[in-house]
Amino acid sequence: MKKICMVLLLSLVPLLGMAAEEGAPAGWTLLDQYDKPYTQNDDLRILLVARDMAGGKLVKAALDGLPKDYLEQRHAVFVADISKMPSLIAKMFALPAMRDYNYRVLLDRESRVVSHYQVPEDGVLWVTLEHGKVVSSQAFAAAPKLRDALERAPQ
Repeated sequence: MKKICMVLLLSLVPLLGMAAEEGAPAGWTLLDQYDKPYTQNDDLRILLVARDMAGGKLVKAALDGLPKDYLEQRHAVFVADISKMPSLIAKMFALPAMRDYNYRVLLDRESRVVSHYQVPEDGVLWVTLEHGKVVSSQAFAAAPKLRDALERAPQ
């Protein structure tokens, strides 16, 4: 009986490795810059992820001048990892500035979501999802290319 249990447990080890590559667990919830919650669901098709300020600026430049509901129309959200930002800086400067953005920024204050993805420094990771599962991902380092990809995204 012990041998059977051991074999079963060892057979699950490869599955654990695959789970780490599949992204964040489904159904995560983050607050946006207005402290409104967003819970990931099956309707989400595009997850834009930035690990640093440069990635955030890239998204801002790509979305400059576009309508307020541009990301929502494409079933997309933007997640910014602010876990390394001192809370005083976030509260006094970053969050007030983000409230002026014409798009929603989901704030990953503890890197609960972003840590599951290989996000490039100074860039943005585009994660394509179907029914909450990762289908593909692509890194962007230039705002015009990110904007072009968003314009081609289905609505």
